[in-house]
Amino acid sequence: MAQRLAPCGTFSLSRDLAAPSQTGLGAAQAGGRSRARGPLGCTEPAAASRGLPWAGPRAPCPGTMAQPVCPAATLLLLIAVLSSPPALGERGRKKTVHVSEDESGAVVVQTAPGKVITHRGGTIILPCRYHYDVSAHDPTEIRLKWTKVTEPMSFVDVFVAMGRERRAFGSYRGRTALQEDGAGDASLIVRNVTLQDYGRYECEVTNELEDDTGMVKLDLEGVIFPYHPRLGRYTLNFHEAREACLAQDGILASYDQLHAAWLEGLDWCNAGWLQDGSVQYPIARPRDECGRKDTPVGVRNYGYRHKDDERYDAFCFTSNLNGKVYFLKTYRKLSYPEALQACRKSGARVAKVGQLYAAWKIQLLDKCEAGWVEDGSIRYPIVNPRARCGGREPGVRNLGFPGKKYKLFGVYCYKKGSEGPPKEGSEGPPKEGSEGPGKWGPLQV
Repeated sequence: MAQRLAPCGTFSLSRDLAAPSQTGLGAAQAGGRSRARGPLGCTEPAAASRGLPWAGPRAPCPGTMAQPVCPAATLLLLIAVLSSPPALGERGRKKTVHVSEDESGAVVVQTAPGKVITHRGGTIILPCRYHYDVSAHDPTEIRLKWTKVTEPMSFVDVFVAMGRERRAFGSYRGRTALQEDGAGDASLIVRNVTLQDYGRYECEVTNELEDDTGMVKLDLEGVIFPYHPRLGRYTLNFHEAREACLAQDGILASYDQLHAAWLEGLDWCNAGWLQDGSVQYPIARPRDECGRKDTPVGVRNYGYRHKDDERYDAFCFTSNLNGKVYFLKTYRKLSYPEALQACRKSGARVAKVGQLYAAWKIQLLDKCEAGWVEDGSIRYPIVNPRARCGGREPGVRNLGFPGKKYKLFGVYCYKKGSEGPPKEGSEGPPKEGSEGPGKWGPLQV
C-alpha cells in the first residue's frame, strides 16, 4: 500500500499571484490525500441587462487553498490552470504550466488556481504536471489516474495509465487520452465534451512509495433555465427534477452555475432543486411577494431537502447545440400532434425547452411567434425586445401549457447537425489503448 510522506511545510497560493474569481466558479482546489490502492478498474426571466434576461450584482467570499510542500519528497504533483476565463480563441487549447525549483529541490507552481472552460461538443485539456527524481524512479513505475469528484467523498474513474498501458472508463471511453507533452505531463485530453462532464476532476500520481493529488475544475459555457412541468409548480422531488432536466436537454444546475447566472441578473421567485440536492433561488430585485422587500439580494438557500418527499421546481443547465432550432413556417396554426408531425416532415423534431434556451442565448434566436415545444408548453425567444412582443426585457417567454388539441400556435423544431464531435480544435484520434477494457488485464500497483 502506498504511504504518504509527512508534510514539512505548506505553500499558500497567495492572493498576490492572481485575484480570486468574482463568480466563485474558478476556485479549483488543490490538495493531497492518501488512500488505499488496489487493482486497476477500481423567462421566463423577470428582468434583464446587457442583452441577458436578468439583472443584479453580488460579490462572494472565495477562500484560499493551501498545498503541502515537502523538500524531502521525491514526488510532488503540480496542478495549475488559468485564474480567469480564456479568450474564445484559446478555449480548449493547451495551457502552459510554469515551474521553477528552489534550492531544496522542491518544485513551486507559479500560476494561480482557476478553471478550464469549454462548451458541449468541444475539446479541452485538463492540465496536470508533476515532478519526480528521475534517478530514483523508473518512469514506467509511475501510475497516473484521473477521477471525477461526484460528491465530497465519491469518485468516478475516468482514465488511468501506467507505463505504456492506458485505460478509459465508462462514458469517457474513446474520447480521452493523455497529452504527454514531455516528462512530467499528466494532462488529460477530453473530446466531444458532454453536459455530464461538468465538474471537478482529480489528478493522482503514484509511485511505489508516494502519491499526491490535485484538482482541476471543468466549466461549461451555457445557460440556466428554471423549469416546472405541466403539473404545475412545486411538483418535483429531487429525482423527478433531475429526470425533467434530462428530458429537456439539460442537467440539474450546480450552485456555481446558478450563482454565476444571478451575477448576470437572474431573478426568479420560485425555489428549485440543484445538482447537490439543495433547494435555492436567485433574487436580484427584493419584493414583498418574494421573501420581503427589505431583504438583501442574493441566492437564497432552503438548504438540503429530503430528496424523496419534498417537492420544488428545478434549475436546469444546458450548453451549445450541435444543430439548429427554428420556427417552422406553416399555412395555419397547429395542435400539438400536428406540430409533432410537421417537424418530422421537415426532417426535424419538436425542440426541447433546453434547446430553445440554448438557441436564444448562444445562437441569438429571436422570434415573436409563440410555438409548441416538446413538453407541451408554448414559448418564444426574444433577443431584441419590441412593442407587442411580450415585455421590455429579452428572454424566453412562456405562455403556459394549453390543451394539446387547440390549433392556436406554430411550432419550434430542432434539426441535428453533423454526427460526431466538431473537428475544430481536435487533437487527432484518441491514442491506442484508450478505447476500453476489451484487451486489458488488471494492473497491480
